[in-house]
Amino acid sequence: MHRLKSCGKFHNFPQVTRHDEMRLNQLAQIKLSAQPLVLVIESVEKPGNLGALLRTADAAGIDAVICCDTQTDFYNPNVIRSSIGSVFTNQIATATSEETIEWLKKNNIKIFCTYLEAAKPYNEIDFTQSSAIVMGTEATGISDLWVKNADANIIIPMKGKIDSMNVSTAAAVVIFEACRQRGFKLKI
Repeated sequence: MHRLKSCGKFHNFPQVTRHDEMRLNQLAQIKLSAQPLVLVIESVEKPGNLGALLRTADAAGIDAVICCDTQTDFYNPNVIRSSIGSVFTNQIATATSEETIEWLKKNNIKIFCTYLEAAKPYNEIDFTQSSAIVMGTEATGISDLWVKNADANIIIPMKGKIDSMNVSTAAAVVIFEACRQRGFKLKI
């Protein structure tokens, strides 16, 4: 671990010495727990958002992050920086949306898509079962392909005038609800 100073505080970061240490997996290479929790990201284009999503995935200890139809480079310095190194600590796979949907169904993982229409509040979903949380771009959300293949569409109810959140913030809300339902325990 490296100890680096950021915003006036010292933080521990994984030691990274070579550009090729991060390996992107194929779907078949992902190792799943008995009741996996997977984050699926479709077409996220902003490097800072991708890094923040990877950081949240690491913080929650989810099984894997699958990036579908990727629009940004994982080696972009903004991805590395905003992930604070978690780009190297997560199981990450890249695939098309079609391949990912097929893989999730083959592995009996329920698909929960964040979507503004015909959706149930996220806290009413049973995330104790094998689950994939699907997030799309801030501009367009998720594609029709995901909506049609979802076991349920979910929404984060909001009280303000704005109808959406930053994708990484929304993912954190839903992921940590899933962790809460699963009896979130610290890894020691």
